[in-house]
Parts: sequence; C-alpha cells; structure tokens
Amino acid sequence: MARLSFDCYLIVRQDTLSLLDNPAWNALSTVHASFAQGNELAKRYPTDVAPIAATRDQSPESYRSLAQLLGPQGTTALAFVTMPHFPAGWNVVRTLPNAQMVWNRSAVSEVKRRGEDLSISHIDEMLALTELNKLGRFRKRAPELGSYIGLHESGRLVSMAGEGFRFPGYTEISVVCTHPDYRGRGYASSLVSALIQKITRRGETPFLHVGTDNAEAIRVYEKLGFATRLTITFAIVKTS
Repeated sequence: MARLSFDCYLIVRQDTLSLLDNPAWNALSTVHASFAQGNELAKRYPTDVAPIAATRDQSPESYRSLAQLLGPQGTTALAFVTMPHFPAGWNVVRTLPNAQMVWNRSAVSEVKRRGEDLSISHIDEMLALTELNKLGRFRKRAPELGSYIGLHESGRLVSMAGEGFRFPGYTEISVVCTHPDYRGRGYASSLVSALIQKITRRGETPFLHVGTDNAEAIRVYEKLGFATRLTITFAIVKTS
C-alpha cells in the first residue's frame, strides 16, 4: 500500500504517555474544559455530548464528588487501567475491556476514499448509524467535540468516524462504524487514515479504543499503524 510522507517524523514521547491512562479527565481538564461539569475532583461531559465522566484519582473524596455530580441513581462510564474497589454506594453495571492503541508511524496509509465533513446538520443519520452499530457513546452533541467525517452511498450515510477525547499532544479517533451492508470495502480504514492525517498535521498523536474481543478491528488498526499500549476498561457505574 502506498504511503504519504510527512516532513516531520512523529514520535510518541514516553514522558507524556501516562496522560493516556486517564483520557477523559485530561480532556475535560484541558481542550474539552468548556464542556466540563464538576470540580477539581470529578468532571463529566454533558449527557447529550457523551455519557462519560472521570475522577482526578481513586480517593474516596473524588468518588463522593462524582456521586454528588451524578445525583441519586446517576449512571455514567468511567475508564480505568486497573479496576478499583469502589466505595459503598456504587454499583458496577457492566465492564467493557478495550485495547488502547496508539499510532506509531511516520507516514499515513493512502486514503483511498475521502469522506465529507459531517456536522450537526447530519445528526439524524449519524445517530441512526451509531445506533445500528450499538455505539451508545455517541450522542447528539458529539460532533461539537471535534472533526467527524463520513461516506454516503445512494444518499445514505454508510460509514463514519470522528474525534473523541482530546488533550495536549493527543486526539482519540472514535465512533468508527460502517453499515453492515457496506462492510469489507475499506470505508472505515479510509476514514481513519484521513483522520490520522488531520491529527498528525496538528502535531498530535492519534489513539483509539477498541473492544479486546474485536480481533478483526484490531488487525485492521495494526495495519494502519496502531499498536496496543495497554487495556483500558470502561465501566458503566451507577450511584445508589
């Protein structure tokens, strides 16, 4: 596969990789601070942006702050390198182990099909496609977080991908999905490659999360230049 060279060689600095251990917190504390609800111990995205929250650390004080932020019977998703022992008053509804993969090449795979920019005007078809692919993370204001691109066939959105968590030096590629009738055509790979170009041109490193049981997707991402760094578990939690 042909490669597109860049003038600068992208190097992932080892001293910043630890930022990826708590991606939601670092995003809400920096680039996405305008979305943040909460305080210095616990923050969350508005629920119509993303059903995700984060704590500064695993202290009882941080969980008390998060519980106050969520309210009684409040539900959110948290990301962990190591699952903690939650204080009393918390229930783990579901855990979703994900491979956290970081792009580590100096050139981007050829973009065979360039997608079009998606915006809030496309939200109905974006929601329909993500619901079909059971991507509950995507909400109606998600396009405000960053760039989203997609491919249309016969007037229908059939593939899309966008930017999720973003903090200095890193941008997450997220919500990568394709309509079942159009899979196997390389649409998602082209969209991810286009986003890699966009992100790296800003001098940032792309990363992503994919279910550890999705071996096929992991192989595709490896071909595009991503390598698994560690496992991040997304836990759906609920307050009492």
